[in-house]
Amino acid sequence: MGKVAIVGAGFVGSTAAYALLLRGVATEITLIDSHGEKAEGEAMDLGHGLQFATGSRIDFCKSVEECGKADVVVVTAGAAQKPGETRLDLARGNANLFADMIPKIAAAAPDAVLLIVTNPVDIMTMIAIERSGFPASRVVGSGTSLDTARFRYMLGKHFDVSPTSVHAHIIGEHGDSEFPVWCGADIGGVPLDRLPDYSKPEMERIFARVRDAAYEIISRKGATYYAIGLVIAQLCSSILKDKNEVYPLSVKIDDYYGESDVCFSVPAALGAGGVSRVLLPELDEREQGWLHNTASTLRGIRRDIG
Repeated sequence: MGKVAIVGAGFVGSTAAYALLLRGVATEITLIDSHGEKAEGEAMDLGHGLQFATGSRIDFCKSVEECGKADVVVVTAGAAQKPGETRLDLARGNANLFADMIPKIAAAAPDAVLLIVTNPVDIMTMIAIERSGFPASRVVGSGTSLDTARFRYMLGKHFDVSPTSVHAHIIGEHGDSEFPVWCGADIGGVPLDRLPDYSKPEMERIFARVRDAAYEIISRKGATYYAIGLVIAQLCSSILKDKNEVYPLSVKIDDYYGESDVCFSVPAALGAGGVSRVLLPELDEREQGWLHNTASTLRGIRRDIG
């Protein structure tokens, strides 16, 4: 185990700290927020439950310069997308935040793995690579890990199996241009389209529900944070314990069906040094079109924010 610093003590950051604590992933968890009292309050609340969880140490501070010696720095800080706000609007605001914050994090924790969660996560991951000066392997976005978890959950419900037995991925942008890799989806080694309960229209409906899930949750409760908190805890565990587990993560792409110099999600092995291997699924012609669309979408946003 090691030290995890979480930059941003809002819903996502504090829930991630709670998940880390319950699972005993880290020996030390530090919450960092420019609103120091917010970070302090969350640390106090978590600390009061240590008797019933693990021996982790809970700390707080308000300056990213104090995240030194962290093995993993999780960045959740930034504005959330508001009703009527475009991804471009969100990207502009959070890009300005990252331009100031990421170099400070890199200077304070030069050996850490940066786990970017702030949205739009693919754009923010690319900016974090550029601004940190870290090797691309040590800067990774949570990407479509949550989308894939939602996908497997909904497919599991449809086929009446545990989501852990469903092998299917959502890749590309963590956003509206994401897409499923249908040609590689299976349960127990059996392709989905060979299962008795398979229905192509129903599969398309399931994917649409996955793609729009965040909007549906936000419309009902205002924010999503429980599932992404669990995702963050799992990714930190893979790093700190050098598991090299494979998740769909936002990484810098190098010649995937001709696409390069853009960050989006593909399956990648995550260990102590960050991404140890990128796995590029073979795509059919339709999926290749979706891939080019997601890359074009992300490049357009990146170009527009400068």
